[in-house]
Amino acid sequence: MSGRPAGDQGSAILRVMTPADLPVVHRLEELVYPEDAWSEEMFRGELADQPRTRHYVVATEPTGEIVGYAGLAAAGGQGDVQTISVRPDRQSRGIGAALLTALLDEAGRRDCEMVFLEVRADNPRARGLYERFGFAQVSVRKRYYQPSGMDAIVMCRHTSPGGPDA
Repeated sequence: MSGRPAGDQGSAILRVMTPADLPVVHRLEELVYPEDAWSEEMFRGELADQPRTRHYVVATEPTGEIVGYAGLAAAGGQGDVQTISVRPDRQSRGIGAALLTALLDEAGRRDCEMVFLEVRADNPRARGLYERFGFAQVSVRKRYYQPSGMDAIVMCRHTSPGGPDA
């Protein structure tokens, strides 16, 4: 993506996340996940491994305002969606789908044969998005999200190395 717009969904433009984005990303994280938000330091640690094993993107409005973000970990033929988040007042506009598409495209470039993710059991909207993209439930991680104790649904999507789904 090299910092250039990588895609446009509605009015959102995707670009690679940089350390300068972290204060805004962290505020958005706390808004969307008040009980179990990642710290800014956790995001900084993820970006420290970009582009080697990580790929993080932000969705911005034409004004440059960040309205969503997503991240992928990829190594050894496997990808893991680390996070996807869209500001509540911008949800249901295709931004989450655009972010997920960017991560799956990157997983393909990195020859990932499978992509995994965890989704909160109480988030049917996100789960529906993942199912539309070909993810299927493979297990449940009891009390995964802390401190809430909410279960995580583990989902997986099989892909062809270097390209679209088989």
